[in-house]
Amino acid sequence: MYARLRELIVGGLLAPGSRIVETEIATRLGVSRTPVREALQRLLQEGYVLDTLGAQQSRLTVAPLTRDDVRELLTVVGALEGIAAQHAASLDVGTRATLAKALREANGEFHRAGRATPIDHELLYDADERFHRRIVEAGAGPRLLALYDAVKPQAERYIRMYISMLTGDIRSSVAEHEIIIGAITEGRRDDAESAVESNWRHAADRLSRVIELAGERGAW
Repeated sequence: MYARLRELIVGGLLAPGSRIVETEIATRLGVSRTPVREALQRLLQEGYVLDTLGAQQSRLTVAPLTRDDVRELLTVVGALEGIAAQHAASLDVGTRATLAKALREANGEFHRAGRATPIDHELLYDADERFHRRIVEAGAGPRLLALYDAVKPQAERYIRMYISMLTGDIRSSVAEHEIIIGAITEGRRDDAESAVESNWRHAADRLSRVIELAGERGAW
């Protein structure tokens, strides 16, 4: 139930800022209110849902998409992935070479998707996601991976909502990916961490500019 509700929020099927009513969600998903309530409590703890005080009682709403939030969120994602990149750069030479090959393939797919006409935004997102996921899976332990998996889908909400306005020129992102690959390949741990954090920081800058133009979603 938790995964199904989170998917609805991340995919925008439950719009940012919209009110969440347990009975309506239970009817929509064909379940009782108990698992819905339990799932909402978890989503509340993770920041996907907010509890705001109404006239008489609290009310749950889908968390809005705002400039301040995206900066904080992508900084957290970058920090977590940066730790994984540092660990990945500590692997043996052969493992790093295999990882670098996979990362270059993903970055190549990302570059081609960004140059296509018209751009397939789903394909573009998937290629970028594969690039970052390979770094995390190569360098993260179970605790770090659990933290990453709890936070990363919140970043996905922003990317999927605004991606059509983020694809004007992806060359800078491709170049940043290559810097990450080089640092991991050469075993430069601190540089790998810094390059990943920089990539996510620049993504936050780009998203912030887009949100400024397009407007925040669900913030009243």
